[in-house]
Amino acid sequence: MQITPSIHGIRLPFGVPVAPGITINRFVYTYLIYGETITLIDTGVSGCETQIFEYIHATGRDPSEIALIILTHSHPDHIGAARAIQRATGCSIAAHPAGRAWIEDVELQCRERPVPGFTTLVSGSVQVDNELVDGDAIEPDETRAGEMQVFYTPGHSADSISLFLHNEGALFSGDAIPVSGDLPVYDDALLSVRSVKKLKAIRGIQVLLSSWDEPRKGDDAYRQMDLALDYLQQVHKAVLASAGDGLPDPMELTGKAAAVLGLPPQAVNPLLARTFAANLRVRDRKSLLSDS
Repeated sequence: MQITPSIHGIRLPFGVPVAPGITINRFVYTYLIYGETITLIDTGVSGCETQIFEYIHATGRDPSEIALIILTHSHPDHIGAARAIQRATGCSIAAHPAGRAWIEDVELQCRERPVPGFTTLVSGSVQVDNELVDGDAIEPDETRAGEMQVFYTPGHSADSISLFLHNEGALFSGDAIPVSGDLPVYDDALLSVRSVKKLKAIRGIQVLLSSWDEPRKGDDAYRQMDLALDYLQQVHKAVLASAGDGLPDPMELTGKAAAVLGLPPQAVNPLLARTFAANLRVRDRKSLLSDS
């Protein structure tokens, strides 16, 4: 779908096999910025290149025009199709330096952050050609959209970045802004709060383009960030209540806290346990939202 004069979004469905015969249905958004060339923000999982290429053809462009892929972070649903797209187009790849090791060696990522179905979600490793850090400015080739600013927004992952396209008021937030009621995924609870607050402080956001949510326009963009902050605190409260004063078994804790949050039983897996462990590391904080 076309979102602004220069920006197109593609909703990419995929499945995560969490156990024999059990699959969690997910989706992720990838975004294209059209100019003289095409800039692609994230790639979806392995195989998503087909849908991306079909969309580009349907809009009268050619996939060979993809000159740059910007990865908001190194997780499978963002880098999964990068190898196939780069091989087909010869494009460059940009990401935060903290994600380089996992992007360039996906087997290392699989060992250090095992995700259900990892090998089916990622087509292979790719080289990072350009590193992006907080405050960097990018200008997608000859677009009307103008300059795009990089914001370092860790929490969901150590390498998460967000991008603000000034002239169109478009904020690409990756997974930095949790979706209230959805599966919470982050490595650092406090950094997640700080990153959402950092993005909320940006003035002139006209459309919020998240990876796990539908595009949100106008005041609704800022409202989603408020909801995200409330949800981060809600998750924290549920984890602390479920843990009590002791150190419960991680999966037992995950099951209890997930039930409190109303998450489905199939969501109880090591990835969610990793999120809840991040809350336990700051269990001395009753509120994540104060002095963050």
